[in-house]
Formats: sequence, C-alpha cells, structure tokens
Amino acid sequence: MISHLIKIILFSLFIISPLFAHYIHAEPLERNSLFAELSLRPSDISQTKVSDFYNKWKGVKYKWGGSSKAGIDCSALTQVAFKKLHINLPRTTMQQVKQGTVVEKEELKVGDLVFFKTTPQQRHVGIYVGKGKFMHASTSKGVTISELDNPYWLAHYELSKRVTS
Repeated sequence: MISHLIKIILFSLFIISPLFAHYIHAEPLERNSLFAELSLRPSDISQTKVSDFYNKWKGVKYKWGGSSKAGIDCSALTQVAFKKLHINLPRTTMQQVKQGTVVEKEELKVGDLVFFKTTPQQRHVGIYVGKGKFMHASTSKGVTISELDNPYWLAHYELSKRVTS
C-alpha cells in the first residue's frame, strides 16, 4: 500500500516537474536526452579509481579467454575496468584497438589504453595508470603494474588510444 502511494507521488512529480522549471531558472531537459548529457572525460578516470580497481584485481592469475577473478586475460581486464566507468569496450584486443582516438605516448593520461604487438598476429593491452606505468593481465604475473620503458614493453609498444570523451 505504502509503496504504491510512493510510486504515485514520484510519477506525479515526474509529470509536473517541467512546469516548475522556471522557478529554479533552468530549462527542463527533454525526457529522451536526460542521460545524454552524462559523459566521461579523461580527467574523470582518476588515479584513485584506477588504484581502487587495481587493488581489487591485483594478482588475479592470467587465463586466456578468462573474464573473472578465477582468471582473466588482458582485454577482459580492460573491458571490466571500463564497464565500471559505464564505458562499453569490445571483448578482444583486435576490436579494442579500433576504438577511440590515437594518443601520442608523451600525451598519455590515466585511463588511456596502451597496446603492444607481441607477435605478428597478437596484441596485448593495458590501462595507463600514470608515471610511465600501466596495469595489465600479465601471462606470468597475473594482474600487475609494469613500466612502459621496460625493455620488453618498449620493444613491443604499438600505440595508445583514448576511449573516453
């Protein structure tokens, strides 16, 4: 009974709220564009958010095709991380590398994707965390943070992409 009454009140407020918009000196948003104004900027991906995510996934073992804490691969890690930010990334590195805009290595910001060409047919992906480091699912260490200027990663670096707006 009470929940029914609350639903009626909320629905009524939803219907009449545009009528009172002029009292608060604001234009009412069209119903369809209510959430269209919400978008993430690179600055929205803070060091704190990345750190919190890393602390929850640190050490999870690498598993090709895995996408859970039982085992995860590099592209699933980036997909899960961005999903927390309400950004949908495709599942594979081959698809992820096609997203966003290219960013020069010197212009990297926290949250940018970094891609490596590990073999002629394979890529590896991680998330830039600042100070020349990136988070990724390593085949040998699981979810970890590595240095971009590590000789191995330096030799295999391909490009970076910014997928936030």
